[in-house]
Amino acid sequence: MKKFNNIMVIGGGGYVGAVLVPKLLQEGYRVKVYDLFIYGEGVFNSVKDDPNLTLTKGDVRDIDLLEKEVKGVDAIIHLACISNDPSFELNPELGKSINYDSFEPMVKAAKAAGVKRFIYASSSSVYGVKEVDNVTEDMELDPLTDYSKFKMMCEEILLRYADDDFVGLILRPATVCGYSPRQRMDLIVNILTNHAVNRGRIIVNGGSQKRPNIHIEDITDLYIKSLEYEDAQINRKIFNAGYENFPVSELASQVKEIVGSGVEIVTEPTNDPRSYHISSEKIRAELDFTPRHTIEDAVRDIKDAIEEGMLDDPMDNPMYFNIKRMKEIQLQ
Repeated sequence: MKKFNNIMVIGGGGYVGAVLVPKLLQEGYRVKVYDLFIYGEGVFNSVKDDPNLTLTKGDVRDIDLLEKEVKGVDAIIHLACISNDPSFELNPELGKSINYDSFEPMVKAAKAAGVKRFIYASSSSVYGVKEVDNVTEDMELDPLTDYSKFKMMCEEILLRYADDDFVGLILRPATVCGYSPRQRMDLIVNILTNHAVNRGRIIVNGGSQKRPNIHIEDITDLYIKSLEYEDAQINRKIFNAGYENFPVSELASQVKEIVGSGVEIVTEPTNDPRSYHISSEKIRAELDFTPRHTIEDAVRDIKDAIEEGMLDDPMDNPMYFNIKRMKEIQLQ
């Protein structure tokens, strides 16, 4: 049941937002997307004429603009960040300014404007590497990179400001996979599929390392459900959001199964044995959330998008690779 009318998706022009925003509109929400749109506004071509959609070009570091735009907003879904470790390390100062320095002023502005709910997309990378089979939300955090360290620190900020009138929810998604109008080809399942379809060859570095994944349709469904839960179910709570924890070698085998037996899998040694795996039992038990889409679904979706010409030059187009695009526009 809808509790809110006006939703602001900060960073809504990205990979996840491009799937989430049309779903929110379909549910009858009025949606404001606040984003730099470095991947273009064309990601919303399918809904650009919807009267309930507002696109605001803005930087999360522009607090004056944010304070103005957040007025009248009931709930915020915060997706904006320099996403993943390699993109962050390209310019650590830029990454810190966007991922961390802007966060507390933004939370304060939202609370002051009367926003009732703030949903923060953290990351399952905050745990670092754990030897146990099931990494649960109560385990000690051990972020290995600045990207994950700042995710952890933003969680702490939101928990500090959340109260009965300003409900804060933290989600720690696994790596997202699948097709989006703002496609990314620098995520593990998407990478493997892209290479299998276009080159007939997948290179697996190591192979035994586990990688948790969640389909983009499931994570976007979860953000919508996060607007519907009762305050007490989610306020000041943290939930992992993943589905399948497969070794990279198994991911490659699943890709080959879908794309075709002619695909060659080449295994090479790696000096990065980091293995990530999370338990999503808490979110299933407490919020009744169970993903419905598999790795195979994601592979099939990307394979079809490539074969149907929906992606332009998927191996090299900077629009599909965060680092390439950031270098191309010299984001500062």
